[in-house]
Amino acid sequence: MVQFEPREAVAAVPAAMVTRRLVLRPPKDSDLDILMALYADPAVSRFCAAATPQGLDATRAQLQAWLAHWQTYGFGHWAIAEREKPDQLIGFGGLMHRSVAGHAGLFLYYRITPQAWGRALASEMALHAMTQAFEQRRESSVVAAVLPSNAPTRKTLEGLGLRLKGTLADGPGSAAALLYELNADRWASLPHGEPEAVAFAA
Repeated sequence: MVQFEPREAVAAVPAAMVTRRLVLRPPKDSDLDILMALYADPAVSRFCAAATPQGLDATRAQLQAWLAHWQTYGFGHWAIAEREKPDQLIGFGGLMHRSVAGHAGLFLYYRITPQAWGRALASEMALHAMTQAFEQRRESSVVAAVLPSNAPTRKTLEGLGLRLKGTLADGPGSAAALLYELNADRWASLPHGEPEAVAFAA
């Protein structure tokens, strides 16, 4: 089960961020239809169907949790677009404080439309998020949960510097999930160049 860990509210940071190829902005209520369509794509939820909200109410509740995280922490999951098409979202992702199967941490998450796969766009978003986490907010670690069968995402996480730490017995999926982690000391020792593209066929 995934839970949001609330804290005392802080000022939200609504400004969009721009990376080399991406525009990253906080999500909005009006993104609900796009999020619904993303989750309805079987290729997107192939490895994480059990962790994907089903139906309008569940998807709206997740989006509201994302918005609440922004209000509480001043950061969270972004709505992601390419700089060349800033009004056309390709997915959602970022870092968020959560508890997954009893493990609380700052979890990396992303869901990207298949049309944008294979170009390291999720990695570019994640690198930007982790740069903020480690170098601006001085977070101690970032974690991610992934099913063992999701080889492309595992390769992406490893390319970002995360390393396998253990398992989550009741993780986001029908089987036990793998827990990956990157701590601040390891982040400081890594080169942070262009992310490597990972093949991920639909």
